[in-house]
Amino acid sequence: MAMRRVNVVILVLLAVAFLIIIQRNLLSLRDFLHKENTYTGAVLPFEYELSPDLRLEVERKGPEIPVIITAADERLGAVIAAVNSIYQNSKANVVFTIVTFNDTVNHLREWLSLTKFKNLKYKIVIFNAEVLIGKISNDPKVLEATKPLTFARYYLPLYITEAEKVIYLDDDIIVQGDIQELYETAIKPGHAAAFSEDCDSASSKGIVRGAGSQNNYLGFLDFKKESIKRLGMRANTCSFNPGVIVANLTEWRNMNITGQLEHWMELNAREDLYSKMLAESLTTPPLLIVFYKRHSTIDPMWHVRHLGMMSTGNRYSPQFVSAAKLLHWNGHYKPWGRTSSFSDIWDKWFVQDPLGKFQPVRKHTGD
Repeated sequence: MAMRRVNVVILVLLAVAFLIIIQRNLLSLRDFLHKENTYTGAVLPFEYELSPDLRLEVERKGPEIPVIITAADERLGAVIAAVNSIYQNSKANVVFTIVTFNDTVNHLREWLSLTKFKNLKYKIVIFNAEVLIGKISNDPKVLEATKPLTFARYYLPLYITEAEKVIYLDDDIIVQGDIQELYETAIKPGHAAAFSEDCDSASSKGIVRGAGSQNNYLGFLDFKKESIKRLGMRANTCSFNPGVIVANLTEWRNMNITGQLEHWMELNAREDLYSKMLAESLTTPPLLIVFYKRHSTIDPMWHVRHLGMMSTGNRYSPQFVSAAKLLHWNGHYKPWGRTSSFSDIWDKWFVQDPLGKFQPVRKHTGD
């Protein structure tokens, strides 16, 4: 009888020991699987695998990259799409300075705070249009075509006082590359800014055939005027588009670029120096004068433009547009309008207005 009890105790002990071994193995297997899952998740590519919402939550480290962009109320959706494309396509510590008017501030703040942009680093600067008094022609046609915010690019050092370098962008752009790369554009000593020259456009790479014409100074300035003649500039000099600027603010201040630009604005108001063929922004001619032969260049793929011109934008191949680092819809046809080239790309980055004030116009079947 005693022997039987001993056997039972031994069996119970063996059973307990067996269960303990099984439990430990299961725990080890669970820890192993947990570690494997954690490792797999850690190597997901930042740019492509994380959802847009998660990407906005990633902590940004490193030196700040200042980006200045203007925000007109009737085009506020353009700013939202541009900012979204910049932020999501980069790991860089981007800080936005948005230049606008008082009556746009509340709408802009609500759009940013009520959507996935709530963690975006930005500051809002109010543009004082009074600085343009006496610097623009009183011709009614000129006044009607003038958009004050387009002159904000003349005053870059006033918005960011602590930075050495800054990027300025028009609102009708979409960035498809890492903005860090554009920020690292080399600016030569003695130059205050870098632009993308029209003669060095993407079409010169042979990817696009017949996409637009090359522009020169003759298309922007009246070379019959004495003030222009005295400058000794060549009329066939290749122009540049100031919708994308990488600026050295130290050189900008040292060379008093803002003062020089204002001088030519005032002189034009008195002498009508701009070309009668001028179809582009009134901000371009003073920049062409001040930066004549004194600017660095931006990689053409970082400023693929003319998408807002039907005769040009439609000639770009989808493959080339996909490879471009920055797209610019300069011209009459904007990507939030009914008729535009490659508006589907812009749509991917647009975030709906929570207040419903801004609505892209789209052509529907049956229209």
